[in-house]
Amino acid sequence: MATIQKRQRKDGAASYRAIVRVHGHPTIWKTFHRKLDAERWAQDVEADLHRGRWAPTTDSLRRTVAEAIDRYLDHTLPLSGIKDKSKATLRLQLRWWAEAIGKHRLAQLSAPLIVQWRDRLATDPKYGGPVSPATVNRYLAALSALLSIAVKEWRWLERSPMEGVGRMREPPGRVRCLTDEERARLLQACRASTNAGLYPLVVLALSTGARYGELAGLRWVDVDLKRGRAAFQETKNGDRRAVPIVGHALEVMQEWAKVRRIDCDLVIPDRVGREHTLRVAFYKAMEAAKLENFRFHDLRHTAASYLAMSGATVSELAEILGHKTLQMVKRYSHLTEQHTARIVERMNAGIFENQR
Repeated sequence: MATIQKRQRKDGAASYRAIVRVHGHPTIWKTFHRKLDAERWAQDVEADLHRGRWAPTTDSLRRTVAEAIDRYLDHTLPLSGIKDKSKATLRLQLRWWAEAIGKHRLAQLSAPLIVQWRDRLATDPKYGGPVSPATVNRYLAALSALLSIAVKEWRWLERSPMEGVGRMREPPGRVRCLTDEERARLLQACRASTNAGLYPLVVLALSTGARYGELAGLRWVDVDLKRGRAAFQETKNGDRRAVPIVGHALEVMQEWAKVRRIDCDLVIPDRVGREHTLRVAFYKAMEAAKLENFRFHDLRHTAASYLAMSGATVSELAEILGHKTLQMVKRYSHLTEQHTARIVERMNAGIFENQR
């Protein structure tokens, strides 16, 4: 049976504690700002308990969200194999959740509570907002990963309350590609750069679709110019990825290998002597090429567009670019559809040629 208790907070505002008592189960309670939310939560919990869908474990009644976060950060995350930069981001996100809901017992954690704090993060400056929908979703993903571990490995929860939490709608990903004229101007400016490594860097980016970090960390030991291949050992998703180097890109790399530095194993060192760093050199090349609203990552978009227009399927794009899911490459699907339409058009022209 559920009971709703009205309570007076120190600031004078009212709060409502929902208490659920069902025979054969421990007493469960949770506090809400609105009476309606307390009543709805109590009804849902009662229904789940009667149907056997939700049975809080001893750990879920005893452990707090903060304890789960501490255990994850201290023991699980260090052994996860995630990159240090991503680990730092996860720590920041989970510390935010610890401040927001850390005092709650795991058994009290519910989808409505998480949604409440999700919306605060998105809109309220008092709680770190406003932030973009994409950022909010990354915070939700961090909490979801933690709760999944709590369910599957620690057995601190029977199920994750994230199952009832929706992600925020994100705007379409930004796609800025070079026109033929812009590409010619940029390559010419890169050739004239004081940093001799800039032209090979940009040619590789355009021909492979690799990210800046992947190219900047590429080592000669992972390049096979005889077979025309390069292997990126450190990628964004953590998987090793090999890409072909062919045509003009292969010719450029063969020439570049002749003047490679013997004191550095990096294929394209960031700086040589007093030359500008690669990033500075790229910005100067963009200015010389008169490119607007452009960044280095857009070379990756440009390469993906070339691949799509050359007939690559969405799954092939994902494999070449190193995406684990197809969602990120669906932004180029209209280009692959245009190519497919031309193929079907040619096929139809051939089989129905005598029917006109």
